[in-house]
Amino acid sequence: MFNLIGETVPLDHGYELFSAIAHFEPELHKLDTVGIHTIAGIPKSGVIRLTKNSRLRIRPPMDQVRLVYPLAGKPLRIGKHTIRLGIPEIYLLEPAERLRSRIVIIQGYQEPESFLSAAQRQLEQLGIQSKAFITKNTDGSPKRRSIKIKRFTVVGFGLEIINLSNEDSLTLQGILFVKNAGHSSNTILFVSTG
Repeated sequence: MFNLIGETVPLDHGYELFSAIAHFEPELHKLDTVGIHTIAGIPKSGVIRLTKNSRLRIRPPMDQVRLVYPLAGKPLRIGKHTIRLGIPEIYLLEPAERLRSRIVIIQGYQEPESFLSAAQRQLEQLGIQSKAFITKNTDGSPKRRSIKIKRFTVVGFGLEIINLSNEDSLTLQGILFVKNAGHSSNTILFVSTG
């Protein structure tokens, strides 16, 4: 996890963030088992204003942690915005009974009912016995989200998974990552606890 120095990043910055990181550390681009999470802050007028709590979270496998250290102090150009990374802090994954994802994309499933069925099937295929729910907007409608990947816009939903065992929680956090947005994976999960 990196502290950040800067003011704003684009609201939809996932792919550009990944590209900026890969520019400094190409080995991260080659790994299918690394997670690069979008940066949280205060959304306003098409940008995210960074706060003192905004962080860049990168989840490499334990044997690849060395790849994140060279990013310390580097400036990342994300669209028209530039941020600078601080010194990384390393944390191990922790199990949680509930995981939440800002966006999950399952290729071919853009309607809430079929999407939720496909998500539940994928959990069952992993041997994870838990319940998935699409997160809701304040009006009760399914939280439909989109991200840009190069020239394409892809659609997904916010997802929450509950009643996870410790083992299933760590399994789910450990295998489903943001980075797959640039590859042919049919599932993209931005998973966080909370």
